[in-house]
Amino acid sequence: MAHTPVNHPARPVYRAIGGLVGLYFVVFGVLGIIASAGNDVLAQDDTKVLGQGTNLGFSMLTILLGAAILVGTAIGRNLDVAINQWLAYALMALGLAELAFLHTDANIFNFSILTDIVVLTLSLVLLMAGMYGKVGTDDEHEAWQKARLVL
Repeated sequence: MAHTPVNHPARPVYRAIGGLVGLYFVVFGVLGIIASAGNDVLAQDDTKVLGQGTNLGFSMLTILLGAAILVGTAIGRNLDVAINQWLAYALMALGLAELAFLHTDANIFNFSILTDIVVLTLSLVLLMAGMYGKVGTDDEHEAWQKARLVL
């Protein structure tokens, strides 16, 4: 039995939202690399981009994550669904770990509280895009509809 909607009527919108999250990560990463040029990779300083704390390491990571999301969005065929869901869970884990280490030396990505809020929020948006963007056959859609209506 499918637990997420199949062939949701708004799936193109959710796919676009996933793509916008990927684009945000790429833009943030590029701006972060520009702002932290010349610093150590995991520097813990006052470098901020769009009001969020960052360093060269986190900026490169966001570019990789954003590129993976954009590639998945461009390919589609449920690859975007898998990428969005797995990266959403990874970003949630990263955000919660960084929240735990926010004011310690273990804050390797130089997060600020605003960075943490943005990462956790975008991870939820990405998870939503992954959950509602699944494409399937008409039989899968009908099975999902029947399972949804039987409570």
